[in-house]
Amino acid sequence: MIGDDIGGLAVAAPRLSASWHRSETYGAPLDAVSPAFTGSVDDESLFYTCGHEVLEGLQTGLFDEPVSLMLTDADGIVLSRICHERPLARSLDSSYLAPGFAFSEREAGTNGLGLALADRIPSLVRGDEHYCTGLHGYTCAAAPILDPVTSDLLGSINLTTWSEKSEGLLLALAQTAAGHTAALMLARGRGARPRPTPRGEVFRVHDWAHAPDPSDRLSSSWRGALAEVEAALVSGACVGVVGEPGVGKTALLAAALRRTRPRDRVLHARPPGARDTEAWLALWSPELRKPDTHVIAGRVHELPAWTAHELSGIVRDGAPRALSITAPEPSAVPDPLARLVDVVVEVPALRHRNTDVMPLAEHFAERTHRRDVRFTPAAARALRAFPWPGNAEQLFRTVREAAGRSTVIDVKHLPPEVLSHSPATLTRIESLERDEIVRCITERGMSVTQTADALGISRATAYRRISRYGIRAR
Repeated sequence: MIGDDIGGLAVAAPRLSASWHRSETYGAPLDAVSPAFTGSVDDESLFYTCGHEVLEGLQTGLFDEPVSLMLTDADGIVLSRICHERPLARSLDSSYLAPGFAFSEREAGTNGLGLALADRIPSLVRGDEHYCTGLHGYTCAAAPILDPVTSDLLGSINLTTWSEKSEGLLLALAQTAAGHTAALMLARGRGARPRPTPRGEVFRVHDWAHAPDPSDRLSSSWRGALAEVEAALVSGACVGVVGEPGVGKTALLAAALRRTRPRDRVLHARPPGARDTEAWLALWSPELRKPDTHVIAGRVHELPAWTAHELSGIVRDGAPRALSITAPEPSAVPDPLARLVDVVVEVPALRHRNTDVMPLAEHFAERTHRRDVRFTPAAARALRAFPWPGNAEQLFRTVREAAGRSTVIDVKHLPPEVLSHSPATLTRIESLERDEIVRCITERGMSVTQTADALGISRATAYRRISRYGIRAR
């Protein structure tokens, strides 16, 4: 049965074989599963609410079918299960496929939801394709659910039926339910924007001869992290740089490489969608064997498990010193790559190194517009006061857009969210109201009274709104 394909969506033999190998490495049980029980689950999160609602809607169309519908978190813990077929429900209970139990590959070996979470791609595991014989009586189809804004792995939708039953559209239904869950989360996420589909770009990081490096103007925490990476590269270590999204992990590696290996060609490989990783890996992995070439593999936590395993093998056979990686935290690095990393360096968030904001802003302005751009004192105060949840990447976008409008950046050139500090997440209507107040109050000579008149509200209401949204435009 291994290697069968249904509509191009079934588990391919290499992925299934890799999963069996991982299951053996984890020491997963062969005869009967005995997963960990976590107790109560979080049934108030947006993820749970949307996922369970989607499962309830799907169940209405499958009421007479012997199918169990489950929602799991990213660790494979079953959060919710809907099953009206009593014999199937009793059988699942005896196999611990029930809320509160963990069914990742580590706990239960190769199974549908565990494989979907490991490889971040829809997966179908039939009967004796399961690693544990205690699960041979089931066919499981699962699809991962990714955060529609950050693309972080949130969990999976899992559909389970008897192994002798035809799986038919089981996998397609799981994919549809996963997509509907992500869409429902986005709709209820108070105006959040979906992240663009990953394309897996591979590009040169720097033109060494002309790229300015602001590191000497930055804080001691940045320079300390830079010195750690430089020392690791000089010693021939494989380096992992971790930190929040947008904090400058690749920039740190590029600066260190510029100082320690100025003749090297540096490539940055960003992961693509899970279905495109095979072609993506084939595209750039040969570069690891070329002299004077260094590859930064970014966001390795988004790689399917089998891709991380393939990459680790390529690096072991070639030159480990030719690869560096980035991830949000050490625990997020896939196991095969984590075993290759000799040194881990963390980049502090921008909110923890406030003195870096203006040197970076000036650097970004020069880098994007190749002309003198200065900031008014009011704009500088606003930039330093903002917590920058998106870190240096958000600051770069802000400066790029502002510098495109003027060579003297004032508060009126900054986006409204930078000029307000509301602790609560705003609805679309609230965001529009805040933006209008900021637009009016940042116009030259506009007082709060004039802002209120322009918006057709009372002065008292204007003051309340300014306080509510934390607007600081002066």
